[in-house]
Amino acid sequence: MTGDVTEKKPSWRDAFAVYGDRRIVTILLLGFSSGLPLALTGSTLAVWLTEAGVSLKTIGLFALVGTPYTFKFVWAPLVDQMRLPGLTGAFGRRRAWMLATQAALIGALLALGATDPALQTERVALLALLVAFCSASQDIVIDAYRVEILDKPQYGAGAAAVQFGYRVAMLVSGAGALLLAQFSGSWAVTYVAMAGLVGVGMVTVLANPEPNAPPLVLAATIAGRLRQAVIEPFADMARRSGRFILAVLAFVLLYKLGDAFAGVMANPFYIMIGFTKAQVATVSKLFGFGATILGTFLGGVVVARYGLWKSLLGCGLLQMLSNLMFAWQASVGADVYALTLTIAVENLSGGLGSAAFVAYISGLCSLRFTGTQYALLSSLAAVGRTLVASSAGQLAESLGWVDFFLVSTLVALPGLILLVALRRRLLPPDP
Repeated sequence: MTGDVTEKKPSWRDAFAVYGDRRIVTILLLGFSSGLPLALTGSTLAVWLTEAGVSLKTIGLFALVGTPYTFKFVWAPLVDQMRLPGLTGAFGRRRAWMLATQAALIGALLALGATDPALQTERVALLALLVAFCSASQDIVIDAYRVEILDKPQYGAGAAAVQFGYRVAMLVSGAGALLLAQFSGSWAVTYVAMAGLVGVGMVTVLANPEPNAPPLVLAATIAGRLRQAVIEPFADMARRSGRFILAVLAFVLLYKLGDAFAGVMANPFYIMIGFTKAQVATVSKLFGFGATILGTFLGGVVVARYGLWKSLLGCGLLQMLSNLMFAWQASVGADVYALTLTIAVENLSGGLGSAAFVAYISGLCSLRFTGTQYALLSSLAAVGRTLVASSAGQLAESLGWVDFFLVSTLVALPGLILLVALRRRLLPPDP
């Protein structure tokens, strides 16, 4: 099991110093490249479709273009194991895949920007799906690269850095893209500019070395390679976690569940209790962005200072109790100052929990199968959020807001109970 118990605890100065490492800056920039495409096939694309006169029913169906993000674990073994002729020899396994997916992403975004949604709706949908596929494939290899270039004590800071870059990119491709479309008068120009920003990731890849990971040795037969790519990553995880593998997977599913349960109904809640869209945008989105970033930054420091188990427990407790702020907000009503405090507590604690959680699933990955294993674990966590999203609205309608957010607090308990009950047995094993 992990040395989390016996390792000497670093000072606060050493914990903060983790952000000065060049590798953390590299992860931040790759996080920007990872987050950029999401809004361009989501909220930003929805505005473009609306302006083009596409029906609301059709716009709603465009949510399906995000499917590759949920099922990326299906082709993760291919990204993990397959060599790219010419590129792998020149750049290494991880850098070759990053450059390939980024180049494909640029091409897909340029093609998407050159379409007319009013006349080519099906073509827009297919190209948006292609953008999402390229983006999800890039995520597989960026996650693998991040785990492989960092040391275990840096996983928390790496989680904070990738989330910071990701959220900045979402602002750029969300609010930034809308402003650019407004002032340029052209969606084509907007998507060309966004495609150009993918170059940030390409330059970052070229400026950094290939991770010092175990060399990939392919099996001699097709059956052997199939086993190596698909079966061995999951067998390796089960072998290293031993008889606690099911508990580990259950914890991955449950840890962020209470946070997601409250978060999925947050925007409808704000509007229904009387806040204006402008107030929600200013407090929840802009101020909330800063609180989340601060939370992830501090989460990285907490992981470096206290180790995984204490960080998961402490951040998880804060994450759970912050849901009570929504119940308090429901009783107070549409008070902007109360909303500011609610968002500050919720987003700060959510950022802390996210940093600890990403550090945790990073540590579960073996350097031999990083891409496949991380894709599987992150997809498992996403399944929990998806299942919650399907039932939260109905529960809010039947219970009312105060009781709904009290229930959302209880939803966070099973994950924490599992963490306390099994203590160190849930932690990543030593390599």
